[in-house]
Amino acid sequence: MRLVTFRHHDRVGTHIGALAADGAVLDLAAVDPALVGGNMAALAAGGAAAIAHATQAATRARPVHDAILCAPIPRPPKNVFCVGKNYREHAAEFAGSGFDASAKEVVPEAPVVFSKPATSIIATGEIIPAHLDPTGSTDYEGELAVVIGHGGRGIPKAEALRHVFGYTIVNDVTARTLQHRHRQWVLGKGIDGFCPMGPAILTADAVPDPGALRVITHVNGEKRQDQAVADLIFDIPTLIAAISAGITLEPGDVIATGTPVGVGIGFTPPRFLKAGDVVRIEVPGIGVLENPVG
Repeated sequence: MRLVTFRHHDRVGTHIGALAADGAVLDLAAVDPALVGGNMAALAAGGAAAIAHATQAATRARPVHDAILCAPIPRPPKNVFCVGKNYREHAAEFAGSGFDASAKEVVPEAPVVFSKPATSIIATGEIIPAHLDPTGSTDYEGELAVVIGHGGRGIPKAEALRHVFGYTIVNDVTARTLQHRHRQWVLGKGIDGFCPMGPAILTADAVPDPGALRVITHVNGEKRQDQAVADLIFDIPTLIAAISAGITLEPGDVIATGTPVGVGIGFTPPRFLKAGDVVRIEVPGIGVLENPVG
């Protein structure tokens, strides 16, 4: 099932919906009072019972003709957890780009984890505000993201996938010059609007093997990234175990797992985003996250 957060064109508040095969948004709360409230993190906390409610509601719900998609989780419980240099070829292109001022090795020995604030989250279709990057070095990073369901601290790797509610797409937009200048990456990656997320959460029951998913990125119709999630250096269970070792993960927390080779800094000269560009990231099964640049 693909779950979305949406709003009506002329009304206040958000709602939980399901995305039909034809792209229509189905209003689940309209047929099941248990789903009223529009809080995806609360739904994630509900576990199998909440998924059962949503699944049954989707069979009876009607399309919403004025639905506007929001980010699936517009305000996660914490900053979005992000993982750097988690595909070997991307780690190599980043090391060779001259923009990595923090690493002592090309391929990291342990997961490189940083965060993006909730104020950076925008929905599919919204404008990436590259004008907020004073250095003109805005880059894209297509990524699979994990949404936590059942939370916890000290989650063993062998149990980690049982804590996953579902999967979505994130564009880890980055001001490369700021990333380099400040060594630590938050200021280069946490700019308002620099975390497009969506369009939907594909629930974990529909993804028996997340490694079989594929991240595909186009810029202005040109394919730039295309790689299987199975190629991650640190797989999803490893990331969940590493982050939860000392930080309690909560329902609705989001972990962006890293980007494949093919980002703008990998070209000579770098191919940074500019106003009028369109970034399209697809993970088959989840859908398409597409944002214009402004």
